[in-house]
Amino acid sequence: MGTAPDSTQNPLQARYGTHIKKINEALDAEIKIYSESEFAGPLRYAITGGKRIRPLILVLATDTVGTITEQTYTAACAVEFLHTESVIHDDIIDNEAQRRTMDPFHIKYGYNTAILTGDFVLGMILNMASKLDNPRVTRDLATTAMLMSEGEVLEGTIGAVADITFDDYIKVIRYKTATAFEAAARIGTVIAGGTDAQVSAMTDFGRSIGIAYQIRDDLIDWNNEDKLFNALIKQGSDPRAAFDRMEAMLTEYADAARNALDKMPEHPSRDGLEHLAEFTAIRA
Repeated sequence: MGTAPDSTQNPLQARYGTHIKKINEALDAEIKIYSESEFAGPLRYAITGGKRIRPLILVLATDTVGTITEQTYTAACAVEFLHTESVIHDDIIDNEAQRRTMDPFHIKYGYNTAILTGDFVLGMILNMASKLDNPRVTRDLATTAMLMSEGEVLEGTIGAVADITFDDYIKVIRYKTATAFEAAARIGTVIAGGTDAQVSAMTDFGRSIGIAYQIRDDLIDWNNEDKLFNALIKQGSDPRAAFDRMEAMLTEYADAARNALDKMPEHPSRDGLEHLAEFTAIRA
């Protein structure tokens, strides 16, 4: 149904194609539930493309400590739709003119439909959470949604301040981006019946890889005037110093993600998570 990009668009497709295919099928199945809704078409557009790295982390985390079930893919969909909702609203806030090679959702469908679709997606997530019937997972999804919103507001507040520190920058991406990665890794471990120690280790993995992922993304898009990192570059006397600091932090957080996996059992899916950390650490 056109929700999955090919391998030239998604660098994760070659290694994780089987998992990504199943994730996309699960996403399609969730949207089919609302096939009579006015939001069905817009929802399909909203989930087109993307690496699926968050739901992929959830599936690999589950497989590392337990067994992949239908609940695994329901939870993976909830995490991906949470990301989708945030992208729709973030693009409005940032007044984006392009999303990858596509029109941003609000340009394609208009501002009203964009806002309402984001709201509809939150309702979908609540419905998925009810299917999981796990208060811990439901609470995690809710907390993640709130923290992502906090991060968006914090970015605007900090962005208006003259002197921005790297600590400010990390705090923003910790809330705005890394919380979804953290939730994906943790939820995958929880629904697989992981021990407290395993849940803690996978949470550390998700947080670290999420921060590294956003640092890498910002290094790629460093000259975007709307990026917080752009302000860090401008306020320093030597732009190269800011890049060096960012690259050092990228390595630090990617290494921390890999180190967190040392506490997990040997498993091919753990190797897959380690590969994702290595992929994230690749400099642009």
